Amino acid sequence: MEQSEQNVAAQTETETQTQTQTRLPKPAALEETLPVSATPTGAEIFKTQNVSIYYSSFRAVTDVSLDIYENEITAFIGPSGCGKTTVLRTLNRMNDLVPGARVEGDVKYRGESLYAKGVSPIAVRRRIGMVFQKPNPFPKSIYDNVAYGPRINGEHNKKKLDEIVEKSLRGAALWDEVKDRLKNSGLGLSGGQAQRLCIARTLAVEPDVVLMDEPCSALDPIATGAIEDLMREIKSQYTIVIVTHNMQQATRVSDRTAFYSVLRDEKSDTRTGVLVEYGPTTQIFEDPHDSRTQAYVTGRMG
Repeated sequence: MEQSEQNVAAQTETETQTQTQTRLPKPAALEETLPVSATPTGAEIFKTQNVSIYYSSFRAVTDVSLDIYENEITAFIGPSGCGKTTVLRTLNRMNDLVPGARVEGDVKYRGESLYAKGVSPIAVRRRIGMVFQKPNPFPKSIYDNVAYGPRINGEHNKKKLDEIVEKSLRGAALWDEVKDRLKNSGLGLSGGQAQRLCIARTLAVEPDVVLMDEPCSALDPIATGAIEDLMREIKSQYTIVIVTHNMQQATRVSDRTAFYSVLRDEKSDTRTGVLVEYGPTTQIFEDPHDSRTQAYVTGRMG
């Protein structure tokens, strides 16, 4: 069910020519980071209500209801096959690219339904960017990797593109490392640099939300630390949702954590993901309310 960034970008470029009108709201003004509490006062970015996700007749995830808030980092954790990535991809309609995929229930972004008639999935993905699990630069120069999105969105002024590229690379904490070799291929970067280039490419189109699907799973500890530092630095400007198998990473970087598990149908031997518990990260790891959460975060259940 995976689709490469190159294929996604190519489809985006093609569909841009026929993009329909969208009712997506504009991002609210940036606010100072708020302390995490069980009753948040920050703006609600996503609200999912009784969301179930299907691939043809197979129900991959069932009855997910949660709220995600502005300028926070929300982590999705849980065992393999529990639907973390499937839910993440639902937040920017990436699952639309999978034949037979469909969503039941409601997914709201800033109060508007993401799946309402007339909402362009291309506009959704511009507003809600995604960084994939494997660092995957385009076979282009570092400069052209970052300028790609603005160009297909209609920006061709060289001075403006230069400004966007520098700003995005600075935002991804990569500018000082690559500023003297912007014409070099992005494929020549190290793993950690390549992932930050992918983050810069996402930031270049000025998204409201950044989704990250296990962005550090292929990186060494030093590169992982750099990405985590970056997430903490940019959350004052963006809302971040991250899927991670690394529970220590969730405790280090996230404000809220959602724990997913798997329901198994013994008769059909099928597995369906389910949201077990969601709350402030400190509460999930130190005082979980569900015994399944406690078993997972203490290592008694994998």
